[in-house]
This record gives sequence, C-alpha cells and structure tokens, in this order.
Amino acid sequence: MICSMTGYAVKTRDLERGTLQLELKSVNSRYLDFHFRVAEDLRAMEMPLRELLAKRLNRGKVECRLNFNATAARGEQLQINVDLLDALSALGAQVRSRLPDAAPLSVNEALRWPGMFGEQGVDFAALGPVVLALANEVLEEFTASRGREGAKLAQTIVDRVGAMRRIVSDVAPRIPEAQALFTEKLRQRLLEALGNASDDRILQEVAVFATRIDVAEELSRLTTHLDEVERVLKAGGACGKRLDFLMQELNREANTLASKSAITEVSQAAMELKLLIEQMREQIQNLE
Repeated sequence: MICSMTGYAVKTRDLERGTLQLELKSVNSRYLDFHFRVAEDLRAMEMPLRELLAKRLNRGKVECRLNFNATAARGEQLQINVDLLDALSALGAQVRSRLPDAAPLSVNEALRWPGMFGEQGVDFAALGPVVLALANEVLEEFTASRGREGAKLAQTIVDRVGAMRRIVSDVAPRIPEAQALFTEKLRQRLLEALGNASDDRILQEVAVFATRIDVAEELSRLTTHLDEVERVLKAGGACGKRLDFLMQELNREANTLASKSAITEVSQAAMELKLLIEQMREQIQNLE
C-alpha cells in the first residue's frame, strides 16, 4: 500500500475516573519527525508511543496528543484525606510563626492539593496497557486514512504517466520526417551561403547538425523512466524518495529534449512533458 504523509485520527476511551483521548495527525516532511503533546501525568508513555509509531511510519511530521480528562466525582463520593489536611494545617501554622504576614491556605487551595481526596485519585502508572491498546486502534485508523489518500495520489500520478506516454508516442513518428525536411532546408541554405564549397563538406556539416538534434535517445530514456515510475507505484510501500528521484531524471530528459529541439513538434512536446512532470512532483511530495 502506498501512503500519503497527510493523515488524521482520534479516539477516546471512557474509564472509571475519566476519559482518555489520543489524537494523531501528520503532514509531509523529508524525514520522520515526532512531536508529542502528552499530559504531565502520562509523560512516561511518550517513549512507548514513540517506539510504537516508529515501527509503522516511515516519513512525515507526526503530532501525537495524549490527554486524560478526569470525571468530576459526586459529592457523596468525596472523602478528604484528614491526615494530609492536618499536616497542611500544622505546616501552615509553623510557617506563620516565622512569617506572620504569610497568608493561610484558602479552602480552594487546600481542596486542590495533590492527594487531598486520597482514593479518588487515578493510578496513571496502571494506565500504560490501556494507552497502548488505544494507540494501536488510533494507529490503524490513522494508517488507513493515509492509505486512502495515498491511493488517490498514486492514481493521479498514473494518469500523468499515461499522458506523457501519449505525448511521446504521438511525437516520435513525426520526428524523422520533420528532421529530414529541416536538414534538407539547412543543406540548401549552406549551398547558397558557401557557394563553391564541396558537396562533401556540406554533407558533413549537415550530418553533424543532424546528430546534434537527434532526440531518439531522450525519448527512449523517457519511456524507460516512465516504466520505472509505474513499477515503483505497483510495488507500493514507502516510495516517495524513489519517485522524487525519478522526477529529477524525467525533468533532465525533458530539458535535454527542449535544448536539442530543432522543430516545433519537439519543442511543444518538451513543454507539455515538463508541465506533467511538475504536476507529478507536487503529488509525490506528499507520499511517504
């Protein structure tokens, strides 16, 4: 399967004391680049998540967000940690004995103190397996979304390859006749210009020029590169870098074709080929 580097997926899981949410999104990049936005209580899960994603992804700038939204407990369920509250009160009195102007803890500050509700807290260390299970689900959906877009991009590239093949097949048969007419005109002009020059000298100059404007080799290499593009697409997998290299080679041949052109048909074909190559390159920049 060919995958795009653009993808998105998010899933949530309801737990006893809150909701766990994991979100993945990515855009194109030359390398595999991770950015994690993980809740502080779940920071220990960053490395396992990084290892899991690295096994399935090859390229792209990937952002992973992991959050836990605690569920507000009902009033009758709340139980204050009396020992902790007494300890805070004693410490507060000790501080104020040394610093009389120090403000005492407010009710709100005391209630928000870590561990104040004891057993109502969440054991984040025990959430590891749950987080990884959720991450696998999100990763499946994320990979599927990248695969769907990748298939569309691949079809767009195949369509452009077909258009390039038609251009080559249309122009190739007309080139020998057009070049023969052009070289004959050149021979006549040389005869008029050189006057008493020998026919051998004129024929030699015409032959050299005909060799310079011969584009059969460039057309052949274009076809070979197009065959390779289709082969790579058919093989699938992480092929973005390989296809980008092939676009450089195709563009090189199209430029050579334009520089050697001595007839309108070849010049026009070279321009159309370069346009199609650029369109393919834009799509390939998004492939993994």
